[in-house]
Amino acid sequence: MPKYNNPRRTWKYSNEFKVNAVQLSFVVGVTIKSVALKLDIHPFMLSRWRKEYREGIIVADKRKKVAGHSKAKKQLTNEQKLERENKQLKEELYVLKKWQRFLAEEHQDDINLSKNSESK
Repeated sequence: MPKYNNPRRTWKYSNEFKVNAVQLSFVVGVTIKSVALKLDIHPFMLSRWRKEYREGIIVADKRKKVAGHSKAKKQLTNEQKLERENKQLKEELYVLKKWQRFLAEEHQDDINLSKNSESK
């Protein structure tokens, strides 16, 4: 096991960043994992922040008007929509390829049957 001379660096996140992350995770249809992935944090950390937010340990600063929430929410939902659409298109492509193979096999079987009937 390697020996580390320097301790790992611990990131300090501002209270505002934590509140923004928690509020993004409360959007309907958005998962904690997707928010954590986009913000480059661990999902467990975001879950802990959500708990602290509910308990009142992390509080949003009411004096500042939070800008950009709707833009970030729209971006997350758009990315999720595109990911769902991409998944659906991949599934459709898979079904079409499978259907194409089936038709090719059927066509091959028909050719083989016609050759066998002509040879008799």
